Amino acid sequence: MNSSTQKTTIDSGVLVQKTVYSVLFSIAFAHLLNDLMQAVIPAAYPILKENFNLTFTQIGLITFVFQLTASLLQPFIGFYTDKKPKPYSLVISMLFTIVGLGLLSIASSFWMILVSVAFVGIGSSIFHPEASRVAFLGSGGKRGLAQSIFQLGGNAGSAIGPLLVALIVAPHGQSYVIWFVIAGFLGILILSRIAVWYQDHMALRASKKVSLEEEIVPLSNRKITISIIVLLFLIFSKFFYMASMSSYFTFYLMSKFSMSVQDSQLYLFIFLASVAAGTLIGGPLGDHFGRKYIIWFSILGAAPFTLLLPYANLFWTGILAVVIGIIIASAFSAILVFAQELKPGKVGMISGLFFGFAFGMGGLGSAILGYVADKTSIEYVFGISSYLPLIGILCYFLPNIQKKKN
Repeated sequence: MNSSTQKTTIDSGVLVQKTVYSVLFSIAFAHLLNDLMQAVIPAAYPILKENFNLTFTQIGLITFVFQLTASLLQPFIGFYTDKKPKPYSLVISMLFTIVGLGLLSIASSFWMILVSVAFVGIGSSIFHPEASRVAFLGSGGKRGLAQSIFQLGGNAGSAIGPLLVALIVAPHGQSYVIWFVIAGFLGILILSRIAVWYQDHMALRASKKVSLEEEIVPLSNRKITISIIVLLFLIFSKFFYMASMSSYFTFYLMSKFSMSVQDSQLYLFIFLASVAAGTLIGGPLGDHFGRKYIIWFSILGAAPFTLLLPYANLFWTGILAVVIGIIIASAFSAILVFAQELKPGKVGMISGLFFGFAFGMGGLGSAILGYVADKTSIEYVFGISSYLPLIGILCYFLPNIQKKKN
């Protein structure tokens, strides 16, 4: 991949580019590998719980440490790389994740588990802002589609991770986590090539003296701030609910339906696969119909199904999990691109803020819900979580900044 693969013309001093699908699919595959390795952590919870006799509160704390390290650094890294892009930081992110999984495979105490997941979290915080910028630069103006392809990779990795843990780690034990570092080394090879394209692309833009800033939206700073806050509330709703599913769905199935660990992991895979499908759908629909409408549908539209889930039998639990996954996942690409359009020229900072906040809410949600599960029951947790999508009513306060495309 190099700058010669990208057809560009100059029109009134603006760089016009076509969508670079080779870059989009490469960064999406790197995202798949990155999130596959991250997914090892929650997928291994039943194994770690048994090995170390962990409480749900301790499991929530593991997720909290991972998500905290994955969230706090992201806005700052994004802000810095908006000014000084660092293409090869993508490779460094994979090295942190490899070290984290290596430590997790040999962890002999709860505290060592926390250290290992912190390394994985730092790798994530470095990866996402710059990788999201690569998707933005390769979009050719199809930003929703580009973010959906990028997110599809991540969600596919999150879905495949638990399945591989069930096949590789569950039968043989914690030490087999080490096999997942192979994905990290493959990621380094791919990201090294992407970094070359990224560097060439930035050099091309610099030589043409083309600004990365987009058209300023006709909104006051107050309205933009309110809109960003509303979008963050929607992220809170989505990822708090997702935390209940990704961290505790297996325990819910084992508790309510007496399922085995491996069977429950299969249901988790089905849910996460539906999340991947919803992610791919959401971005292009947002490009076509307008992102606000897709956000409305995705957050508030999931509410009837989440409210039914705690009362469903096993068959309908599987069906509802698929429907919820598809609907609720269609929002993130639309939310992220909506926010990027509110703050033009701040792609890295906005990506870091929203990815970071998403991870942070996921971690906080997992910790709080784990504590509640210890004090009550895992069924009670799913009952109260089912109301979270109702926060989608806040979409009413979002402005219309994008016209529908015919």
